[in-house]
Amino acid sequence: MSCNLIAVDQDSAGSNFSLSLANITQYDTSGIYCSIITPLFMPQCRRKSNSWSKGGRKVGKIKSFITVPPEIKPEFWEDTVQRNRISMSVICIMIFGMELYNIFRVLFMSASGLGTLNNRIYFAMYCSLFLVAAIYMMLINTMKSMSTRGRWALQCLTVLFMFLWHVSINAYDLSRNSDASTTIFLTAALGLGIFIQMPAVYAGVMYAFAWGLFMALTNGVLDTGDKLNCTISTIVALAISVTNCHSSVIRIAQHKEINEMNQRLHELLQRDSLTGVMNRAAFKRSMETALAEEPDGPLTMIIADIDDFKSVNDRYGHPCGDYVLREFAHGLGVVFTDACSIGRMGGDEFTVMLRKSINNEDLTEFSRRLAEELSDIAWNGHLIGVTCSMGACIAAYGADSFEHLYASADGALYSSKGNGRGRISAVVI
Repeated sequence: MSCNLIAVDQDSAGSNFSLSLANITQYDTSGIYCSIITPLFMPQCRRKSNSWSKGGRKVGKIKSFITVPPEIKPEFWEDTVQRNRISMSVICIMIFGMELYNIFRVLFMSASGLGTLNNRIYFAMYCSLFLVAAIYMMLINTMKSMSTRGRWALQCLTVLFMFLWHVSINAYDLSRNSDASTTIFLTAALGLGIFIQMPAVYAGVMYAFAWGLFMALTNGVLDTGDKLNCTISTIVALAISVTNCHSSVIRIAQHKEINEMNQRLHELLQRDSLTGVMNRAAFKRSMETALAEEPDGPLTMIIADIDDFKSVNDRYGHPCGDYVLREFAHGLGVVFTDACSIGRMGGDEFTVMLRKSINNEDLTEFSRRLAEELSDIAWNGHLIGVTCSMGACIAAYGADSFEHLYASADGALYSSKGNGRGRISAVVI
């Protein structure tokens, strides 16, 4: 078999390559092809791949900058509505003052009053902005049960109307006098970007529509310099709006993360690190809260203690002892499904709180089911034979303190232990 092989020569400087064809007979050239051709062209492929990956990362950064993460959208919309509510209230109050003055000026300070078309147009414009601001204030203060998205929709429509109103009146001024400035449009655009919070997509659509309408209405009136100034100012205002939105997203995300961390820390402070049930302090607070909420309501406190737990540690080691404690806590959760609180008071002593009074049949059933759960506990394939004793204090009509309940249940527990392993006793107060 013969084939053409591309041979690569490199000069002494190591910078220039020359290609030549060599005729090789009866030789498998697949390995040579891969070892020579691939290194020659792979750097170019890698450069293209790197450029594509860099481009992808840039697109990803832009997308993350202008979008609101799904996990904080509810908080973002609520924050947006609350911030805009303050800004819109201030804006509406300013509109009331300015438009009342403008209406008064047209009616009483103009020599022609409403006798000219020009004055009637201005009067209608002033009244429409005043009326929209008044309707917004009335709706936002009377419809407090409106959903967050509903309030945002009302704000968005009102802002859009106000923006387009400024576009229209500025365009009308320019149609009457080509020497008039574009200050009204520019002020409205920058004010929107600074004082009104909205997602980047909404801002982009609103600014693009307002800019396009203004350019269309002033076509043939503005010179190239004014058009360029309006375009640049609109882009700057949009950039301010998008940046403010991104800053709010960062602030909300950080606030939510801090709250979640505080919540986790709060839970950790209330939990026993080994078993996951409440620690002594948390269980005591839970009991005291229950007593304060229903001082005369039924309440039952059960103390459960593993029989001869020291022998488990001595025979199987402390890792086994920790495992037994975790399984014991799990078994309590399985048996006492309606418990308000389950806690570890220390060592192998656990407590259960029930917001009801129980009878002897209930106690017997609890003991039987818990014995079944504990009988399956094994270590390295060997059943340990874990049993427990329980003491219950039943307060059918409430109790005066946690200490009273605990002392009574503890006395019942010692009575159970005195009668042998796996016993349960109760006292009624």
